[in-house]
Amino acid sequence: MRLSIIVRSIGFILLLNAAFMFISAGVAFFDPLDNSSFFPLLVSAFITALVGVFPLIFVPSDLDLSLKEIYCIVVFAWLSGCFFGMLPYIMYGGEFSVTNAWFESVSGFTTTGASILNDIEALPKGILLWRASTHFIGGVGVIVFVLLVLPGVGTNRSKLSKVEISPLAQDNFKFRSQQMIRVILGVYIGITIAAAISLLLAGMPLFDAICHSFSTVATGGFSTKNTSIAAFNSGKIELVLIIFMVISGMHFGMIYSTLVKRSKALFRSTVTRFYLFSMLIGSTLIALNLVFSGQVGNFFESVRQSVFQVVAITTTTGFATVNTSIWPSVSILILMYFMIQCACAGSTSGGIKADRVYITYKAIMAQIRKNQHPNAVIPVRVQGIKVENDVVSAVLLYIVFFFLIIFATTILLSLMGLNFMASVSLSLSSMSNVGPAFDAFHSMSNWDSIPILGKLLLSFVMLLGRLEIYGVLVLFYIRGWR
Repeated sequence: MRLSIIVRSIGFILLLNAAFMFISAGVAFFDPLDNSSFFPLLVSAFITALVGVFPLIFVPSDLDLSLKEIYCIVVFAWLSGCFFGMLPYIMYGGEFSVTNAWFESVSGFTTTGASILNDIEALPKGILLWRASTHFIGGVGVIVFVLLVLPGVGTNRSKLSKVEISPLAQDNFKFRSQQMIRVILGVYIGITIAAAISLLLAGMPLFDAICHSFSTVATGGFSTKNTSIAAFNSGKIELVLIIFMVISGMHFGMIYSTLVKRSKALFRSTVTRFYLFSMLIGSTLIALNLVFSGQVGNFFESVRQSVFQVVAITTTTGFATVNTSIWPSVSILILMYFMIQCACAGSTSGGIKADRVYITYKAIMAQIRKNQHPNAVIPVRVQGIKVENDVVSAVLLYIVFFFLIIFATTILLSLMGLNFMASVSLSLSSMSNVGPAFDAFHSMSNWDSIPILGKLLLSFVMLLGRLEIYGVLVLFYIRGWR
């Protein structure tokens, strides 16, 4: 394995981080109310840019990468981005200890959106923009970076794709590698611009609109307000966010084909329909539960609350308009289901993904029919296309692995003194990159009271969830590389 090639590739990620730090520093410099974040951001940008550009100058380019090198590049690019991303927080100070800065950086880049901050509104605009920028970089960063290095790896590309992208998402990216990058970036940036303009027209201030558009399309959840979207108390803003959260949870390749090529793939996709229908059912059940339990007296208000929270949780955006931890148990359980399922593969959301849930459902139905007709050959089909057995097995193994990690994390958090509901919901929220949890760590609260070891553990779990487990763990299985 060539360490120099890995370091050179990581340099590109650091230069991207440095560019957004410079932009944030510019905003801080012209902030008439508080420019205290200007020097922390500027110094951080120079350090990050220097470390990033050094290997690009002295290490020659080489596209002939091994599979091990690709895994190392992707994983260490994430780790390096998070490490240098915490520099502005540490230099700014305030609530940002080293542990808190690392947690906030990892939460931002993995688009989890959980925060340790008690007073977000006390931060200057430069730091707020950098927080939102970590979402913007992380939301599309891994996908684009993987596709950027894949063209030179031959047959290894398909092997990595099976780990990083679900089979259904892979089938819907029917473009050449370089074209695929343009498709993803084009859709991503286009939706972000449209979201910012729509939020501005809905009455949100310009700076808030930009930051929230970054968080929405990256399905992250960092807000500029302590009480998240509830601070705006605007039905128009909530409606705009619902629309763009739903869109951001869909497969970007299908969105491109629908808008540019006038294809009907998005509307014909059974996974997309399952994703939308499941949110509709979940929102309806929660709305009825809120009304009949007496939690919300007005049916319209219960619909407004339930739809927004179901969409925010399912897409792993994590924005909040109410404190969901005081909702009835049935509503909380439904939300926890959506924390597991989440949105579609090929989007910026986390979790198991609706694709895997749908394949699992089809596999169960096929097994039931197989038990009824033991001699029959009953393949698993999705949208009329046969899903190979090895794909079904990979999906089921991933789901098992997903829950094993949540189980282990829950035990470790419980040993640190957290109660059962807090431990379970924190584990699930981190693994799915959702953001809000329950109990004391609800959508209107923060994660500052978690012990230091707990914050480090949950940071690692966030990375596991964002890289879909195998991308991180495969590096630790040394014997497998021999």
